[in-house]
Amino acid sequence: MNFIRSLIHVLWMTITVVPWALFVVLISYFISSTRLYWICAAWLRLAVNSGTWILGIENRIQGMENLPQGTKDPAVLLVKHQSTWETFVMPAIMPHPLAYVFKKELLHVPFFGWAMARMDMIHIDRKQRSRAFAKVVQQGRRLMQEGVWVIMFPEGTRIPRGQKGEYKTGGARLAIAAGVPVIPIAVTSARCWPTKAFIKTPGVVDISIGKAIPSEGRQAEELMLEVENWIEAEMHRLDPEAYPPASAASPAH
Repeated sequence: MNFIRSLIHVLWMTITVVPWALFVVLISYFISSTRLYWICAAWLRLAVNSGTWILGIENRIQGMENLPQGTKDPAVLLVKHQSTWETFVMPAIMPHPLAYVFKKELLHVPFFGWAMARMDMIHIDRKQRSRAFAKVVQQGRRLMQEGVWVIMFPEGTRIPRGQKGEYKTGGARLAIAAGVPVIPIAVTSARCWPTKAFIKTPGVVDISIGKAIPSEGRQAEELMLEVENWIEAEMHRLDPEAYPPASAASPAH
């Protein structure tokens, strides 16, 4: 049954993304970037809702009150990355437009990438690290001044359930350079949508939004370590089955 559900969901996403992407590319020449973003967010909300209807995946969100409340209050969102699910969910639930920082290769993905190319986001060439980060700071500052929140996955790639990747300091460095707070976010998406898996299972994805952490006067390494410690501790709290106690994992003597 889970295989059939997953297949139906993939077909649904494929069928809907084609006309949506073509519409976005066409209309992008005539409307503002903000209006274009919310049109795209509407499809992502549809994708999330279809995940609930077809796959049986529901979201349980806590900590929305920790988000900046002003219409122009800036922030860098640093999110645990376990699957594609959170890339769909974040624009669907956030009250501000988001700008993802992502590798430029994604722009070549048929339809989805073409639509992303028309949006005001930050795509970088990972081979040119110093130039790429300068672009992130330049565009990030401009976007956050316009009321857009920058969102990044500090581990850089999807991490299997119960594991921790290397937290890179790019998000902390951007926040410090722009003088804005970071918002740590824990997501247990791999509980239902395993990393790089085709078959998904029904269940609840917990999304926990932490309190804003100021960046003024901080070093990037220590700021990111605080983010890492909060996210990983929250992951243990939200999904304890994925993190067995060390004593249970070690062999008996």
